[in-house]
Amino acid sequence: MTSTLYGLTTCDTCKKARNWLSRNGISHTFIDYRNDPVAPTTLVDWAARLGGWDRLVNKSSTTWRELPSNRKSPGTDPEWLLLLREHPALIKRPVLVTVDGVVSVGFTDNSYKLRFGAAAGYRG
Repeated sequence: MTSTLYGLTTCDTCKKARNWLSRNGISHTFIDYRNDPVAPTTLVDWAARLGGWDRLVNKSSTTWRELPSNRKSPGTDPEWLLLLREHPALIKRPVLVTVDGVVSVGFTDNSYKLRFGAAAGYRG
């Protein structure tokens, strides 16, 4: 079984995460969620596992800043889902789902070292 990394093909942070996983021998699949949209039920699950929509949505992005004020405060799951369907780049990236079902967002060398450690073949 492999981990799944979701993001955008053109995203530099996603490229760094993919390279880190490959360099450390960690089997993974990459899904560009602009080309292959994430199912609404999966997005709701991710938000719940991460502690809410605010942990899944990149509010420092240009896309967020350019949204009209009335779109920046979705109150329900369906409102969040509509916003993310219209603007998939609002999803923080990358989203990593490991084989144990743990969901995490973002990438740093240290966070992946902690996440995978020696058990996953990390070679530093």
